[in-house]
Amino acid sequence: MWLPWQVRTTNRPRSYSGTCISFKDIRTILQTESAPSSPKSPSVFRRITVSPSLLRSVSHLPLPPDSDRSSVVVYYTSLRVVRRTYDDCRAVRSILRGFAVALDERDVSVDEHFRQELQEILGGRRAPLPSVFVGGVYVGGADDVRRLYDGGELHELIGRLPRAKRVTCDLCGGLRFVVCDECDGSHKVFGEKIGGFRVCSSCNSNGLIRCSACFSLFPRHTK
Repeated sequence: MWLPWQVRTTNRPRSYSGTCISFKDIRTILQTESAPSSPKSPSVFRRITVSPSLLRSVSHLPLPPDSDRSSVVVYYTSLRVVRRTYDDCRAVRSILRGFAVALDERDVSVDEHFRQELQEILGGRRAPLPSVFVGGVYVGGADDVRRLYDGGELHELIGRLPRAKRVTCDLCGGLRFVVCDECDGSHKVFGEKIGGFRVCSSCNSNGLIRCSACFSLFPRHTK
């Protein structure tokens, strides 16, 4: 049985000191306190979100070989060994092809020399695929390109480049490589001095040479 003093204590009305704060009041206070630190314009907010890319862009990396500051260069792979990498490369190429500028696509799976180029540009660091250079400036990989595209900064960067018409090469049909005419794509040639076959030094490991019309500044030998 409950004691009388306990019953009276339970039924005694409670009194509060101070003011009662509702959830609405708390939300108002939080909004008021966070207002000074909020961005004043959407453009400022976009610059903050892409700051890693902007930091990389001022690192003064060398230009990709046989390129200038009037084109876009993308290193990618057409192999589907790693599904995510393949999808990222395809998505980035699709985004870049939507702009009316000169697009230099370099497939590392067709010519290993492209991968070596990218590693040398990045100072021997692991080369992510895809890797994009806009006007000679290293932009980054797939996530960076998507972020810049969604924020509008990619349009500003590419908008500074000269317009270019997309023309298909008559020699290679846009593939940028042709079959080696010395080994017929076998990557092996017969050597009379050694009395047998040797590795062809004119083509890459796939028996291909770069199209002379697309790569007029590149030497024939890739090694």
